[in-house]
Amino acid sequence: MPDPLFPLVLDLLQWLGPSGRPAAEVMDAWRTSCPRLPVWETANDHGLVEQRHEPGRGRIVVVSPRGERLLTARRTGGG
Repeated sequence: MPDPLFPLVLDLLQWLGPSGRPAAEVMDAWRTSCPRLPVWETANDHGLVEQRHEPGRGRIVVVSPRGERLLTARRTGGG
């Protein structure tokens, strides 16, 4: 993903952590109306995040398997 937003997308994935965060919290923190900084949209477009419903937590955003592979590759120097 050779994109100038790549470091910010990685920040988003790391911020979500292993158990995800409530969707409303993610939207408040990461959605933007600035067309030059679409971090949330970029992560979605690349399939790096997923939304799902969890009992007791409601709608949450988690790192997708593809996003996990990307993070692992970055941590091990492979990406």
